[in-house]
Amino acid sequence: NKESMVAAGALMKKTAADKNVNLIPVDSEHSAIFQALIGEERNSVERVILTASGGAFRNWTLEKIAKATPEQAATHPNWAMGQRITIDSASLFNKSLEVIEAKEFFDLNPDQIEVLIHPQSLIHALVGFQDGALMAHIGPPDMRHAIGFALNYPSRKHLPVERLDLTKIGQFDFEKPDFEKYPALRLAFQVLEIGQLSGAIYNAAKEIALDAFIARKIGFLDMAYVVERVLERTFAASGDYVDPLNLENVLMMDQMGRAYASEETNRFLS
Repeated sequence: NKESMVAAGALMKKTAADKNVNLIPVDSEHSAIFQALIGEERNSVERVILTASGGAFRNWTLEKIAKATPEQAATHPNWAMGQRITIDSASLFNKSLEVIEAKEFFDLNPDQIEVLIHPQSLIHALVGFQDGALMAHIGPPDMRHAIGFALNYPSRKHLPVERLDLTKIGQFDFEKPDFEKYPALRLAFQVLEIGQLSGAIYNAAKEIALDAFIARKIGFLDMAYVVERVLERTFAASGDYVDPLNLENVLMMDQMGRAYASEETNRFLS
């Protein structure tokens, strides 16, 4: 799952290499990138573009989003998913985890990763190469494709998914994400710059903030505020010290992130 790669991406990859096993992505976006890179030289990659539907609140004002309820956030225009991941989609926390996951999985630099709002959810990712070409993976919003591809790799076998009729689709729309409406995305790019074990802190704090929102302890936009405060507390205190990347430290950072996030959410109740 993406959380493992976000919290301990380098450790995951090192362990896989030590055990001589392949990691095949199942997230639709990362499966799309993986497929676009087949047969390509990695040093020819210039940029990677992840797409996001924009979730339930894409056309809402910032003022209205601030008052959103868990029920409103748990609806999605394109995907049928569970409550938590659907709320994460509305806040773009899910896309933020995917940004960190892409950096870890494909060894990308932060400035190589972009995010675009794509309401149709039909282009799952694009890879840009140094000759200016963009390779896009287009398919229905159906996780059976990415899962089926991973299970059958390196072969492609028949999958019972919709075959798109591009004449009916007509056009693909894109827009830049608004970091004020989606502060989680801004924080994800900060995590890319911090590095170290910041992914573990980010993911842990997000989980506690999400719990608090579902329990109506904090507002929708407060989730990002909680995560930001936890990141500030953790890495302002750590200074230039870098913890070794091992499972013990990943779990320690996970516990710390959850503890700090609980303290921050409790401030809203005092």
